[in-house]
Amino acid sequence: MKIVSLVVPVMLIALVAYASVKKVKLYDKFAEGAAKAVPTVLSVFPFVATVIIMTEFFSASGLADLFIGFLSPIFSFLGIPSEIAPLVLIKPFSGSGSLTVLSEVLKKYGADSYVGRCASAVFGSSETTFYVAAVYFSTSKNKKLTKPIIISLSSTFIATVAACLLCRII
Repeated sequence: MKIVSLVVPVMLIALVAYASVKKVKLYDKFAEGAAKAVPTVLSVFPFVATVIIMTEFFSASGLADLFIGFLSPIFSFLGIPSEIAPLVLIKPFSGSGSLTVLSEVLKKYGADSYVGRCASAVFGSSETTFYVAAVYFSTSKNKKLTKPIIISLSSTFIATVAACLLCRII
């Protein structure tokens, strides 16, 4: 058995022991915290649902394919393989969708190929920008999304170019 697999059970036992020493009713506190989470989940739900629905519309309408066709030459010029263009476009919107695209790329090209390494690096060095923005800004008083999203998408694009460059060098 690997030591890493013991981290969570040990932390759980330590938490229960600490709560017992401090005479904290752990179950009651957990239930209290879960009850406070319900309003947050309800306030976040419309934003997350909107991101998911818009992602599906983008893909189902054919706009994603049109966009990929338009951007592929630009991506190739910047050193991003055209084979991972769908991953680059879907990652800011959907984590599970981008994981599916990554799986398909790895199955088709292999994990050790340049395309596979680039896809893995891009997947790991980017974030689901719109999902995170929906969750964060749904509970924030500040609803000005434009600048943070532009900054996040720009940094994601720079990370994508850098990741593919590093994969080419390595």
